[in-house]
Amino acid sequence: MDTKYDIVKKGLRNDIISGKFAIGDKLPTEANLTEQYNVSRYTVRRATAGLEQEHYLYRIQGDGMYVNDWKKVPAVKTENKVIGVVTTHLADYIFPEIISGIDQVISDAGYALFISNTHNTFDRERRSLLRIIESGVSGLIIEPTMSALPNPNKDLYDQIKKLNIPTVFINSTYDNLNFNYLGINDIEAESQLVEHLISQGHKRILGVFKVDDIQGAHRMQGFYKAFQTQPDYALDSNLIMYQSNDEENNTLILNKIETYLEMPNRPTALALYNDSLAIQTSDLIKSLGFRIPEDIAIVGFDDYGLSSYMTPSLTTNRHPKRKMGRDAAQILLDIINGQPGHDIIYEPDIIVRNSSVKSK
Repeated sequence: MDTKYDIVKKGLRNDIISGKFAIGDKLPTEANLTEQYNVSRYTVRRATAGLEQEHYLYRIQGDGMYVNDWKKVPAVKTENKVIGVVTTHLADYIFPEIISGIDQVISDAGYALFISNTHNTFDRERRSLLRIIESGVSGLIIEPTMSALPNPNKDLYDQIKKLNIPTVFINSTYDNLNFNYLGINDIEAESQLVEHLISQGHKRILGVFKVDDIQGAHRMQGFYKAFQTQPDYALDSNLIMYQSNDEENNTLILNKIETYLEMPNRPTALALYNDSLAIQTSDLIKSLGFRIPEDIAIVGFDDYGLSSYMTPSLTTNRHPKRKMGRDAAQILLDIINGQPGHDIIYEPDIIVRNSSVKSK
């Protein structure tokens, strides 16, 4: 648990790094800071003295504390050759392979990784970015948090740009931030998955997509796209939308899916946001007494490791995972070494398996 001294010091340092107090700005008086943090003047003096030693502040005798040119500090620390990696998740699903691909290239170039996990929340993203900016990394590889929503941490990304920290986004990007990124052509990939279901004779298709990240929003667009030349099919199909917070209790999402499956004109095929949800939905379908794919076909997205081993095996779109990690790391190293970066959009790689094709 942080002491009062830590709280004041971290609070002021974060305000400086985020740009609330710009270089050359005068800090509030000791009396104001004492009131703001509800601490003693002694605690405020200790905290500002600590920040002065770390070159975030400088003192003018008889006038107060001012923000130092702390941006020069990270430039010195980059000699440590550390690359910061910020992902929405860490220990499960597709992320270990992405990180492994990054590490393969980064370690061969003599760099170490500083890895942080946002759990797909803006608050954790902010804390991760503040730690990384303060540590002075040589470059950043970031998976955006809830990328379809306005980001409250844009001030920190603006600081990253001002500090000239080479940065690459993976899986998606934020609007109005001119960083290179690597992602999948989600719209076309999802469209091809749904077109596959239509080719199998399915007229009632239920799409289930997360809509607060760009990937989910684009996959939902792909769902729509597949029906543009099939207006009769579109009339009988439906859509479920959910947000990241709903994933904390997937029961809510599965209950909504179950409601559709219990309807008289139930869907005969489901297109799920990703393989993780598809695997859970497969268990739900079986528990209701339906067969896959004879009664209900399903397709996922990402080609999660378990997708080829489940029964029946899952039709999906392959996420490049390890290749994306390697490519992101190489682009970042190119930028660090003064070469121009570039974007990569991976085209659809549909894998048709048993979950969507009836045996003949």
